[in-house]
Amino acid sequence: MMSRLARRQCAPLVPILALSLGACAFSPGDTPPVMPSPAHYGLNALPARTDVAQGTAQQFDVGAAPVNAWWHAYRSATLDALVDEGLRNSPSLSSAEHALQSAREQLKAQVGASLFPSIDLGGEAARERALGIPTLGPPTALYNMFVGQVQARYTFDFFGASRFANASLAAHVDQQAFQLEAARQALAANIVSGAIGASVLGAQVKATERLVALAQTDATEMARREALGAVSRTDALASAQNAETLAASLPGLHAQWQSTRHALAVLLGRTPDRAPDDLPLGELKVPARVPVVVPSTLLQSRPDIQAAEMALKAASADVGVATAQMFPSLTLSASMGKGGFHWPTVLSNAGSLWSVAASITQPIFHGGALLAQRRAASAAYDAAVDQYKQTVLAAFKNVADTLASLEADNASLRHADQASAAAEQIYRDTAARVRLGALPTSAARGREQQYWNAYLTTVRATGARLSDTALLFYAMGVPPAPVADAPQAAQATQATYPAQDALPR
Repeated sequence: MMSRLARRQCAPLVPILALSLGACAFSPGDTPPVMPSPAHYGLNALPARTDVAQGTAQQFDVGAAPVNAWWHAYRSATLDALVDEGLRNSPSLSSAEHALQSAREQLKAQVGASLFPSIDLGGEAARERALGIPTLGPPTALYNMFVGQVQARYTFDFFGASRFANASLAAHVDQQAFQLEAARQALAANIVSGAIGASVLGAQVKATERLVALAQTDATEMARREALGAVSRTDALASAQNAETLAASLPGLHAQWQSTRHALAVLLGRTPDRAPDDLPLGELKVPARVPVVVPSTLLQSRPDIQAAEMALKAASADVGVATAQMFPSLTLSASMGKGGFHWPTVLSNAGSLWSVAASITQPIFHGGALLAQRRAASAAYDAAVDQYKQTVLAAFKNVADTLASLEADNASLRHADQASAAAEQIYRDTAARVRLGALPTSAARGREQQYWNAYLTTVRATGARLSDTALLFYAMGVPPAPVADAPQAAQATQATYPAQDALPR
């Protein structure tokens, strides 16, 4: 039994002896694991350009660097002003900036406290009453005491406990900085997507209002014809049902539009009642060239990947801290000052006070706590490595999904735009024949309804392409060095959308 107990008490010394054989055992490496670099992000190779839609074919610049202030590529001064306002006034972004500033000051405090000795000046003046010994003097004694000292203390970091702790905190500060950059880029992308979404929903509301008006006119006419016996009651009820069904969809669409505008106002740092006006969709020019950085560059351009790398470095340093705590620590302290029971003594050589001390501590037995702390730190490091891998894979998937969506958006918009143009031309031809008396007015309303339905599809496809382009810029990350705020964008044909008042009634 005694030998077993002895083995348990000496167990903490075994890893210390092993670790002392090489400094490399203090902590694992803080280099992130090597990740695969796929030939292309998605299942299929990326085409050089997308389908031509509304006069523009988007070109993928493979190997290009990420674009800073990418929202300027939409060439909308109003959109630029909204993003700038959000980046300047967002409370959440400001809160993250202040938190980062606080973390940096905490790092400075910790580094200063660990690298330099602490020196303190202290003084004390007291009047005390002490019990005396009756046989030797008066039963009580009253006296004054004056002490002034300068004290210094320093702990030598022989095994790197303080160094590892500083490295861990510094990595956490860098992680917070990258998270702030990710939040800034996400805010810009959300503002752009919110502005586009609000404009798309606003256009949908107006088109749906026109469809409801047309359906109600049809229902009224069918009710009048049913009263004259020209149509059956079933046809009249079907027309009324169609009008009410369309009208029922309008309040929800309107609420969604208002909610999107409210959310955009909050992103800008405004109250919901001060939401900005919708941007005209024709004012936004889809960027004709979009960068697609190579996977190896993506690891340095994505703030979320860089933040995961800093978390890995911090976890590695934490293992070093837990390991260094198993080794001896040496602390030196010294003090010098003056003291006495009255001022003449304090000011004389007899009142001089000084002390010098050294203390060394070697952990022997802590109930397995030190080893458990090191195992916990090692497990946390392994988790950080896995989290880094998952972050990289998620970033690759994000880029692949966005590229696939953007390809599909351009193809869908091309077909939707062609269908909308055909529906508009059919409606105009029908309206011309109605004016000549060759067709009844109900024929023109039916063709106009078909046009507005096709127009709704075009609007949704246009918004999807604009939004997914913003998401692709965001997915590319940020450039390593500042670049011009206004990237060169290729000239693109401005998209046109038929105004309601331009159509004959």
